[in-house]
Amino acid sequence: MINNQSQNPTQKPYKFSFPDPWEDSVPSEPAAVSEPEPPWELPPGPVTEEPSCREIQPLNVVSGEELADMRLEPIRFCVEGLLPEGLSVLGGAPKAGKSWLVLDLGIRIARGDPLWELPTKKGDVLYLCLEDSLNRVQERLNRITDDPPDNLFFAVSAETIEDGLCEQIKNFKQSHPDLALVAVDTFQVVRSDSTEISYAGDYTEVRALKALAEELHIALLLVHHLRKQRDKDPLNMISGSTGISGAADAVYVLDRKNRNNLRATLSCTGRDIEQRKLFLSFDSEHCRWECEQDDMGHPEKRLPPEMERFVYFMWTEGRFTGSNAELTERFNSYAKVQLSPRALKQKMNQCRYDLEDCGVYFESFRSNGTRMVSVEFRQNENSDDSDEEDANDANIRVP
Repeated sequence: MINNQSQNPTQKPYKFSFPDPWEDSVPSEPAAVSEPEPPWELPPGPVTEEPSCREIQPLNVVSGEELADMRLEPIRFCVEGLLPEGLSVLGGAPKAGKSWLVLDLGIRIARGDPLWELPTKKGDVLYLCLEDSLNRVQERLNRITDDPPDNLFFAVSAETIEDGLCEQIKNFKQSHPDLALVAVDTFQVVRSDSTEISYAGDYTEVRALKALAEELHIALLLVHHLRKQRDKDPLNMISGSTGISGAADAVYVLDRKNRNNLRATLSCTGRDIEQRKLFLSFDSEHCRWECEQDDMGHPEKRLPPEMERFVYFMWTEGRFTGSNAELTERFNSYAKVQLSPRALKQKMNQCRYDLEDCGVYFESFRSNGTRMVSVEFRQNENSDDSDEEDANDANIRVP
């Protein structure tokens, strides 16, 4: 018989030891009560901003019919058909003659003289020569002209885009309201100090200058460098990402195949200009680029044949108010053509300002859901009553 009294009371009667749930459950001394601590610390979450209470403005939209009939101002040019208002980029290799071209351009615009037989819009010019000293600019100016215009201004330093370049140009515009052209030579000097090349960064910087040009109604020309690698597409030769050429309104690439060669090509492309290539040669005596050939030539601006006849039609009619269909029926009968009302109205909208130069003005409206048009022929002040003189003043051919 087993004597239980001889055994140790704390010794368990089995071989393996298991935790006793009741053991040490009651402490000998009361423990201090403390706040329970979390088993771990959660990382700080993202800082969430309070939702903006700004009222979202509705989109300002216009219908296709309204847009087609709007009398919007035409694109304005510093150099007719070549350099429009807005932001443009002139790319070229170092020491390729870009600065000579820009200086000659600025002088001609300041005087209102044509460039390569293309008319220019006379106005003040600001040339930021940011890689040159005044001594070098003076030497170039004296070599290219002996009568510099007093509305051509130079600066050899400026702020970057981040630090206030746009404000500097705005202030200059306020004191020179006739400002027509601002040239930045070179673009790299006014850019941020970041060495990273990215589409977003390039596009943002160019977009800021483009918005400035549109606000001030000026032509802003950025002089830039080319890549070392050649490419069949001139746009791909612009240094940096495609964000530069993508944001610009027009891009020009001055390509000089051989540095010892005095000939170069100027490839031109843009939203508001026809794609063209000019073949240039450098006149060392007068330090300017001369145009030897333009692949577009210099065609005389003409109205389409249907619009030429429309000018004569309105000269005989004087005034017309009615539906588009009625106008088209009467014009087709006069001109012996078969145009639809939509086709005639489309041609009128496309040639609106050329028609006005010929004395034909029109306005579109709706009446009881019907598309109407009011057309009027206004006699030119310096013309007489003869048919021949009207044709000469209108610069159109007799059909």
